[in-house]
Amino acid sequence: MSSRYVPYATTPGRLLVQLFSDAVVVFWSVIWVFVGLAVHSAVATIAEVGRQVNDGANGVAGNLNSAGDNADDFPLVGDALAKPLRAASDAARDIAGAGASLDSTASWLAVVLALAVAAPPILFVAMPWLLLRIRFFRRKWVAVTLAATPAGEQLLALRALANRPLGKLAAVSIDPVGAWRRDDAIAVRGLADLELRSAGIARRK
Repeated sequence: MSSRYVPYATTPGRLLVQLFSDAVVVFWSVIWVFVGLAVHSAVATIAEVGRQVNDGANGVAGNLNSAGDNADDFPLVGDALAKPLRAASDAARDIAGAGASLDSTASWLAVVLALAVAAPPILFVAMPWLLLRIRFFRRKWVAVTLAATPAGEQLLALRALANRPLGKLAAVSIDPVGAWRRDDAIAVRGLADLELRSAGIARRK
């Protein structure tokens, strides 16, 4: 019998189903992660435009401001020349601020849209898968724990009498209820094995 800590069945059929479901969930999640990354990349190009505008406008503003400082040195007309240059520099800085704002907003929006596109379909498939896997793990934990003790094995055998098909019960013993009452070790173990297999656990012989 496998460790109770391993969240996989030991019966071939159940194990194959679990591995297949794992592969489907991983494949589905990877697809939507790539879709989310594509959305992020597309929106991030707008942020890149904002960064370029910010960098370019700041460069122009710096150059215009330097030109204004230099124009101040001209006698008589220096102030008249410097004022429009400094005004143009301020306008360029405003444009740079708009570019920085576009960069910040688009960067944030890229993350939000990527999550909004990728997360719902991933969770739609992954959450039921996770709940079923947790349910299986709990059932396996209880079954393996019970099978480790004689009293627990009897309880598993009793559950088998209540839940398993009559044909499978008859294959264990011609009188399964009587064998359980007599505490027939071979029959009790066979009945317990039926219940374990229904939980996806194959006991080593």
